[in-house]
Amino acid sequence: MISYTKEGAKKNALVFILFIAPAFILFTLFVVTPVFQGAYYSLFNWKGAGPLDKEKFLGLDNFIKLFHDKYFLTAISNNIKIVIYSLCFQLPVAFIFALLIGRKSFTGSILFRSLYFFPYVLTEIIGGVIWKFIYNPQFGLLTQFSKFFTDAKNEIALLGNPDTAFGAIFLVIFWKYIGFHMILYIAGLQGVPRELEDAAVIDGANGMQVIWNVILPSMRNVITISVFLSVIGSFNVFDIVWAMGQGGPVHSTETLVTYLYNFGYKRFAFGYGSAVAIVIFFVCLVFNLLYQKFIVGDKDK
Repeated sequence: MISYTKEGAKKNALVFILFIAPAFILFTLFVVTPVFQGAYYSLFNWKGAGPLDKEKFLGLDNFIKLFHDKYFLTAISNNIKIVIYSLCFQLPVAFIFALLIGRKSFTGSILFRSLYFFPYVLTEIIGGVIWKFIYNPQFGLLTQFSKFFTDAKNEIALLGNPDTAFGAIFLVIFWKYIGFHMILYIAGLQGVPRELEDAAVIDGANGMQVIWNVILPSMRNVITISVFLSVIGSFNVFDIVWAMGQGGPVHSTETLVTYLYNFGYKRFAFGYGSAVAIVIFFVCLVFNLLYQKFIVGDKDK
């Protein structure tokens, strides 16, 4: 019970501090402090060992070097492609699946939900390893199906071809996360009043008009969350790409995080790697602020 007396206000403040202090301390230690440390390390030619005062101070040279590296630009391009493909293909298909199996209960509906959601339960590493075997040019399923159904004897090496490797990896990302967004949309559909849909049908609306004018506006909160998680996740893709090719072949599937690992920590260039981490943090922060202001903020008006 909240007290409005002077002594009660002091007790309320003390209780508030006691409850908020543990979370604030943990957040400061494991989020805020590493960000500032990474920003500081990015200004030096730090190899990961030894005091920084004995390392060469580079200023912004690490950041300038980043944007002159073609592989870093490839990594940014790949992350942007993942964002675009996710928003244009993955989320719409997840919404269609949600409409098909989430609106009505029918025999097998629970089975379909489980099948679509199961890939999300698997860890990214396990999913990547499974699909790496599927894509294997010698004994993988694609090669075996091709040999069985056609007369072709050539091996299909999607991950070994720079022109097809990125598409093959995005297919795995699509498979991995579509179930998660589908479950979000199914949950959102449960909150759409059936009366609104029935009223729209009585007024003469067809199926597409009901979806566009009734269901989608009613699910705006869920769609907002889904888009946000999809974009942020697209800029932090690592495990699947690493398990399937570590950014290869010829760095054609590099993402920002695999680039950080390949060109930063594997080469003991921790200062350079910290610069990459700060860029990733800055991109996610800017997107978050703009999204909150123009999408979430506009929705609340």
